[in-house]
Amino acid sequence: MTQSIIIATGALFGMLSIIFGAFGAHALKKILSTDQLQSFEVGVKYQMYHAIVLLILGLNNSYSSTAIYWCFTLGIILFSFSIYGLILSDAKGKKMSFLGPITPIGGVLLASGWLLLLVKALMSMF
Repeated sequence: MTQSIIIATGALFGMLSIIFGAFGAHALKKILSTDQLQSFEVGVKYQMYHAIVLLILGLNNSYSSTAIYWCFTLGIILFSFSIYGLILSDAKGKKMSFLGPITPIGGVLLASGWLLLLVKALMSMF
C-alpha cells in the first residue's frame, strides 16, 4: 500500500467525519433521540480516531502495512457506516436491522488493526 493512498484514505475519512458530525449536531439533532444521537456520535468519533491513525501511518512508512490499512479502512466502513445506517433507518421508522451484526465485525477489524500495529512495533524492537 502506498503512502499516498493511506494518507488519501485517512483524509477522506477525516473529512467525512467532520461532515457527518456537523450533520448530526445540526440536522439530526431535531430528528434523533438523545440515545440515537449519542450512538451516531460514537460512529463519528471512531471514524475520526482511525482517520487520524491512517494519516500517521501514511506519514510513517515504517509502521504502515497493507493488513493494518485494510483492517482500519474496512473497520471504519463496517463499524461507523453501519451505525449511521442503523440510526438513520431507525429514525425513519424502517430500521435496517441486518446492519446490527455488521457493527461488531467492524469493531473486531478496528481492534485487529491495533493488534497488528502493536505486533509490528514489538517486532521492530527486537
